[in-house]
Amino acid sequence: MAVGKNKRLTKGGKKGGKKKMGDPFLKKEWYDIKAPSMFSVRQCGKTLVSRTQGTKIATEELKGRVLEVNLADLNNDEDQASKKIRLCIEEVQGRNCLTDFHGMTLTRDKICSLIKKWHTLIEANVDVKTTDNYVVRMFAIGFTKKMPDQVASSCYAQTAQIRKIRKKMTDIMTAEAGKVQLRELVKKLIPESIGKEIEKQTQGIFPLKDCLIRKVKILKKPKFDITKLMELHGDGGDDAGVDMLRPEDEAAVNTLTADVQAAQEDE
Repeated sequence: MAVGKNKRLTKGGKKGGKKKMGDPFLKKEWYDIKAPSMFSVRQCGKTLVSRTQGTKIATEELKGRVLEVNLADLNNDEDQASKKIRLCIEEVQGRNCLTDFHGMTLTRDKICSLIKKWHTLIEANVDVKTTDNYVVRMFAIGFTKKMPDQVASSCYAQTAQIRKIRKKMTDIMTAEAGKVQLRELVKKLIPESIGKEIEKQTQGIFPLKDCLIRKVKILKKPKFDITKLMELHGDGGDDAGVDMLRPEDEAAVNTLTADVQAAQEDE
């Protein structure tokens, strides 16, 4: 080896060296996620965020985060496991993140289980403005149904029938969502009442089955209002209790009340 060629070895390694990395989780904090009052389980999870450092404020980093939670976990009901709810963090109070509804989708396995041969699949979507100024895009899905005692293996709908059914779907979704607030719309989506209404009203065109709202997206939100968010989160969580129906026990009457009663008796 030529003398003076391998200079790096003589100078004692690279300048500065590697920076020692600490555990990034030591700089993070846990926050609780609070679901809106339309769901029975209010404490639905936790989220991580880096501690406030300089201009990066932890609460500002949390706002706008979108979380996906299964409806079965939010309502303690395994039958509702085919729906996923998206919640968006709107406000942070202490260690609690207050969320609002941000969207809904059906799980992939649920949609795959519905699709079959020999049936016509009909889809429709519509943009609706709720009464509290949320613009929502709703996607509906439905399948043609065999008649009882039908011999033919297929039950396809004609193109004209499909167009009529799609028109009916969009009309029903517009009517159901356009007259209510967003929280009322979510309450309609959970038991699938809109899908049942579509099935009922399209019987005259072509009998349908498995009519569901496949997806709901929020396209536009009104200006953030903290009072409305607090209304959404206010009437749940703590147990208010009930009025006592039995009379107060004589032994429990406090001494001041006993003294007043004694004075009245002396008079």
